[in-house]
Parts: sequence; C-alpha cells; structure tokens
Amino acid sequence: MPARFAAPDTAALPLHLIESDGLDPWLADQPAPVAAWAKASGFTGALGTALMIPGPEGAPVAALAGYGTAAQRARHRFPLAGAVPSLAPGVYRIASGLPEGGAMTESLGWLLTGYQFTRYRAGSDVTRALVAPEGVDAGRVETLAAAEWLTRDLVNTPASDMGPDALEAAARALAADHGASIEVITGDDLLARNFPMIHAVGRASAQAPRLIDLRWGASGPLLTLVGKGVCFDTGGLNLKPGASMGLMKKDMGGAANTLGLAQAIMTLGLKLRLRLLIPAVENSVAGNSFRPGDILTSRKGLTVEINNTDAEGRLVLADALSYGDDEAPDLMISMATLTGAARVAVGPDLAPFYADDEALAAALAQAGGQLADPVWRMPFHTPYEAMIEPGIADLDNAPSGGFAGSITAALFLRRFTAQAKRYAHFDIYAWQPSAAPGRPKGGLGQGGRAILGALPEVLDL
Repeated sequence: MPARFAAPDTAALPLHLIESDGLDPWLADQPAPVAAWAKASGFTGALGTALMIPGPEGAPVAALAGYGTAAQRARHRFPLAGAVPSLAPGVYRIASGLPEGGAMTESLGWLLTGYQFTRYRAGSDVTRALVAPEGVDAGRVETLAAAEWLTRDLVNTPASDMGPDALEAAARALAADHGASIEVITGDDLLARNFPMIHAVGRASAQAPRLIDLRWGASGPLLTLVGKGVCFDTGGLNLKPGASMGLMKKDMGGAANTLGLAQAIMTLGLKLRLRLLIPAVENSVAGNSFRPGDILTSRKGLTVEINNTDAEGRLVLADALSYGDDEAPDLMISMATLTGAARVAVGPDLAPFYADDEALAAALAQAGGQLADPVWRMPFHTPYEAMIEPGIADLDNAPSGGFAGSITAALFLRRFTAQAKRYAHFDIYAWQPSAAPGRPKGGLGQGGRAILGALPEVLDL
C-alpha cells in the first residue's frame, strides 16, 4: 500500500531541519538541556543524520534532521529522505528549516522512503509518517508517490510472475479501477490486425505476444502513451551473455512507467483523452524465433532488416506507434528501456528524451527540475538518418559501427510518428543501481513526473 500523509490533526513531533552552519544559532535559542543533549550526542547537522530530543520523562518531544550544506543537498534528489530512517517510529511535522520551494519535493521524498517490495518476503512494519507541510497539495503528492509505487512494483517483479499475461492483468486492473476501456490483441490475431513486428518478436515465447490498448476520458486533447513491454529479453538468437541478461526483467520498464503515469493522470482527473498502448512480449529463443538477416514488413509498410535480434524493442514500439499515429494525437510519447548507449551518455540517474518541438522540450525540462525527476534532452540529429537505412530494406534495426546508438534508435521510432502533432521519446533505465535517499535499489520511475508536470502547458489543460 503506497504511503500517505498523516491526518492534519494528528499529534505529531516537531521536526527541525538543521543546516551544518545553523546548529549553533538554533541551539542558542533552545533550553539548556536540549543544547546539552545535542552536543553530547555529537549531532552536527550533517546531511542524512537525525537526533531525537527527549523530554523530562525520557519520551521524545522533538527531533532534529541534519540538512547539511546547500552544496551537499544539490547532490541528492530528496535530501531530507536520507534522515528519515534514523528517526524513531512515529508521526512528524516539519517545524522549521524547510527551504522555500522545497516542501513538495521533500514531502514526496519522505513518502517514497516508505516503499518496500514485499511480494516475496515480509517487509518492516515500522512507520514514520509525516503531516503534509503547509501549502503542499497532499492529494497530488500522494498520487505521485502511488504512481512511483506501481512502477517500482511492476519493474521489480521477475518475469516468472510478470510475463505478457501478468502485464495485461496489471493493465486490466488499472482500467477497472478508473473506469477505462481496454482491448487486447493477442497471438495470431496480431497478424490478422496487421501488427507483424510485435508478432515476430514475441512468437517464440510460451506466452503469446499482445498489444494492450487502454483508453480513458471522453473529451479534451488526445495524449497517446506507448510503453515498451518486453517482459524478458534474452536477446533472441543474438543471445545475450549471462551477465547482460541479469536485469532483463526490467526491460518492460517503459510499460511500467507509462502505467504509473496513466494511473496518475486518471487519479487526478486531467481534462484530456488518454490512450495507452503497450506491446507486451518476451524475446525468447525457439525454432520460430525471428532471425538475423530477416526482413520484416512493419504495420506502416516500411521494411526493416534485422541485423540484431537483440534490438527488438524498437520493432514492437514501431507497430504500436504507427497504430497510435493513425489518430494524429495532440501529443504522443514513447517510453522504453531501449539502448545501453543512453546509459553510457547520461548514466542511470537522468532520463534522456528526444523532442523536435522546442516548447515541449522546454516544458519537460522545467517540470523535471521542479518535480525531482531530472531529464535531459538529446538530439534528433537528422544527418544520422543515413545510418538507419541499410539499402536492402527501408530501415535497419541495428546499425553497424556502434556510434550514436540511442540517437539512431530514436530516429528509427520517429519514422512511425508522422501524423502526431507532437512527439517525444524517452530512452530510460528504470532502475536504481544502488540505494539513495528515497530511492532503494531496484525498479525506478523515470520521466513520468516530468511528463505529468508538462502536460498543462503543452496541452493547454
């Protein structure tokens, strides 16, 4: 169950955020026993530390959270979250020290510290609740946390329990919760309905490939989200080495992120029409696997030479994007754990995105900064179009040479979005490689809050 704020009228301990150079001035205004206790405990205001202040009877009457320096806080997405695990269980209210403009981010970080993946083992029942700071839209922040919760749970679940069947079930549950409609095209029906590349990539799996199509909202601009749902990626006949296969349960991270974003949009009741397309497949090895050297004809009619079966994500996305593009949406966004090249370019912490529209790109960057969801614009560099044109077919799914791998993948996808009024592509990682405040190791939402924050401006909501 996603974390929630404590009720405003809950009895709560005052929590003071103390910067490293602000401890002495703060202590000077406190009763002598409080100052003596803080000094005897060695509390310095270091970032991520905490100290409980006892009253005359020994029970805590307040707490301090180290807030470090501005330079130290700049290195963390959720600076306060690092101190939360060191606080005693209970309910807290931030009494002082919260910088102007930091209430939403820090309160979101607090909620996210409560995340635990408990499907396969019991979690801790210790809770540290927060009363929402004054001026914070508690419902909206709880919605953001719940979206992140859903995304993390989906990514963290192994393919044994999160194959195409289970991903469909998750989408159906979301649709039922919010009164959305859903259609799923499965197996050989994909061929009958002209989704040849989704079928080709997923046909070797024990679970049939499918295209999940969720719709919500009756009026307003049309937003179409397309999430890569490769529930496990062996690499196909271009089999990945064992070490490279270890995290491939997260290759449906694009689908997980779009499901989390869709949940937030529907919960908030945004005045738009939402369409969510998820090609859900497993890239497996069998006698009917698609092969290197094959040429596939896409839904759009463009032919694609397969030079590496491990570059399958762009194939299933292409058919889904082409389907979504038929409606000329006001905004279409694809999200995918698409290339290792993106990780080499920006590392795991940033969500790189591509957009030709300057206003869209600016809105995404601004919203990402405001909502603790950093994104970074990458170029749709048109001169590289030649790199995805092999000569024998219209497109190459894996250009040789190794240069600009994320850019060429994005250019490949752009070929299938000609009618969309605006298009952006996110090449995300969807994984936190090591624990950080508010972000335990494991599945991660990336780009969703930035998109959500940009929608009002981009779609004039």
